[in-house]
Amino acid sequence: MVRNGEINFSDIKRMLKRHWWIPAVTTLMLGAVGLVATMVLPKKFTSTTTVLVEQPTVPTDIIKPVVTDDLNHRLASMKEQIFSTSRMQPIIEKLNLFPEQRRQGKTDEIVDRLRKSVEVELMQPMTGSLNRQPPGFHVSVTFDNPYLAQQICTEVTSMFYEQNAKRREQQSAETTQFLSQQLESAKVKLDEQDSKLAQFKRQYIGSLPEEEQTNLSLLNGLNTQLDAATQAISRAHQDRVGTEAMLSSQEAMWKASQSGQQSPETQEQQLALLQDQLTALLSKYTPEHPDVVKLKSQIEEMKKRISTEPSTRSAMSSTQAALHEPPQLLQLRAKIKQDELNISDLSKRQTQIQDQIRVLQGRVQASPMVEQQFKELTRNYQTALDIYNELLKKRENSAMATDLEHQQESETFRVLDAPSLPLTPSFPKKVVFVGGGLAGGLLLGLGIMYLLAMSDKAMYTERDIETCLKLPVLVMVQSFDVKATGLNQPGQALR
Repeated sequence: MVRNGEINFSDIKRMLKRHWWIPAVTTLMLGAVGLVATMVLPKKFTSTTTVLVEQPTVPTDIIKPVVTDDLNHRLASMKEQIFSTSRMQPIIEKLNLFPEQRRQGKTDEIVDRLRKSVEVELMQPMTGSLNRQPPGFHVSVTFDNPYLAQQICTEVTSMFYEQNAKRREQQSAETTQFLSQQLESAKVKLDEQDSKLAQFKRQYIGSLPEEEQTNLSLLNGLNTQLDAATQAISRAHQDRVGTEAMLSSQEAMWKASQSGQQSPETQEQQLALLQDQLTALLSKYTPEHPDVVKLKSQIEEMKKRISTEPSTRSAMSSTQAALHEPPQLLQLRAKIKQDELNISDLSKRQTQIQDQIRVLQGRVQASPMVEQQFKELTRNYQTALDIYNELLKKRENSAMATDLEHQQESETFRVLDAPSLPLTPSFPKKVVFVGGGLAGGLLLGLGIMYLLAMSDKAMYTERDIETCLKLPVLVMVQSFDVKATGLNQPGQALR
């Protein structure tokens, strides 16, 4: 008797002893059903092949590939394209698949059936591998005819191969074309920036940032030249003043000598002029200078003449006044003329230097503004140049990658194992169906035995009696041999 769904070992033993034939029958029956199913169900054959993804023969650090998308995404995209109706329909017509459905015009249904019969599975990379890209993929085709399964697998594999090559080549060509267009646009922008920069340099020539130090050096040099010119003008003026004083003195002396007499006032004036001339010469020359020594001697003579000559002289005749001047006076007048020309030249040179200084000062003052504009133009030009060089480099790399795609030297698909010809069906598998029938029959028999045990209300042990009647057991009836006496078992008398 089973209480609360609890079955002990004695219950199991008793049930197996009484109903051992139930699991045996169900196991054999379902095993036979599985065997019959393998013989009755339509057979399916699976043709498989392995496609490896070969890396480019040229190292990627030399020529970077254009197609760098993930293989999972690429295969998913190629699978959608290959499994489209336009790509599946030629295979169906070529291999004459599903003739009955084709005659009925069920194109979508036929394509869907063929699509479901093809399976693409990626190979997983080895554990610990640095490259996490799948090394390849498997293509399997399940069909009711082994030869057709092999042919379909061959066609699908070749379509993957062709689609990959076409896709990579097309993507490389489109990338090269796109980069060429961008390169032309970048070249136009670079030429514009170059033209602006050249025009700016022509407009502000002499005020550019790299010419600032040169301008400062030139400005310092011109200031030095201006100081020298100013000092030269000052000396020329002094020379002219001294020469004019000497000319006046010499002219007065010559006139006095021509008239034969001089008034004391005139002699005193000449002495004063000679002393002023001496003072002017001493400001420029040393006392040992010949002009200074000569002038000192003239002053001494003038002093002696004033002390010795009488106070009255005869008047100078009008005819003597018209005599020619001596060479000394002519030389002094020529020297004064030369000093005036020298002062005029020095003044012009001073004006030119001042004009140049004003120009350079204007350039130096405008240098910060010019430098700011020049930096902006230079930055824009450098940016355009960097973009152009980068696009040029990418375009050249893309062109070489496209050549590799044409020569099949880039990443390619290689069929490792040709599509197999399945000689044994992949469905239904006899081992799976028969084994599954036997296991199912055994479980079914055990389930039936469990239900029988749960529905059995007989009491077989002392515990069953105490649990059911809630009374203690006083006497147990001696067991009898059922086969000999034909009586029930001991527990059966207590039902």
